[in-house]
Amino acid sequence: MLNGIDASVWDPNTDPKLVKNFTLSQAQSGKKANKRWLCKEFGLDPDRPLFVFIGRLVGEKGADLFPELVRNIRSNPKMNTIILGSGNKQLEKELKALEGESFAAFMGYDESLAHKMYAGADFLLMPSRVEPCGLNQMYALRYGTVPIVNPIGGLKDTVTDLAEDGFGIRITNVSVEAMLEGIERALAFYEDQKRFKKIRKQIMQIDHSWNESAEQYFSVYKSVSQ
Repeated sequence: MLNGIDASVWDPNTDPKLVKNFTLSQAQSGKKANKRWLCKEFGLDPDRPLFVFIGRLVGEKGADLFPELVRNIRSNPKMNTIILGSGNKQLEKELKALEGESFAAFMGYDESLAHKMYAGADFLLMPSRVEPCGLNQMYALRYGTVPIVNPIGGLKDTVTDLAEDGFGIRITNVSVEAMLEGIERALAFYEDQKRFKKIRKQIMQIDHSWNESAEQYFSVYKSVSQ
């Protein structure tokens, strides 16, 4: 069984940390406004698809891949990437040194910025090696951001692949090559704006609240007690 998220805190329609709130019908304009704020803040082109990572910069999260990954993608005129996190000091140093016109890194944690990133991003990167449940992908879905994940643990249970009539992108393993392949798939998906907008609205309606999780726990307890 999965954990849940606090839907009163993680609600794009009422979240006070966003530049612009949005409902399902306003997803396009709302996400665009938050993306524009992010891109202005970090000096990025707001017309490109935005990929983000939010989390601890440690091997368990696959963060050790990022320096080489960024070297491969930072010259790509089709995309922007922002990393928000802290952890391994050498990784932090390497990532800050790689900042440029299509890549930005914020070392540390800023709750308000994290909310804006979920709201403004098009894709969330989660190449985790270990993820018993995971909440970041649930936050992303709630805010209409498509997750790119290594399908282990809770990520396997919560993110289905586009190729299987799902809504996310599963990488084949935790490697730079697999991540690059996943990003290429994401860019191709983004080009099909009609499908992309349809999936965006679909994922915003998935219920990962504690209400849903509580019902599952209650069902298990009830079956055990009988």
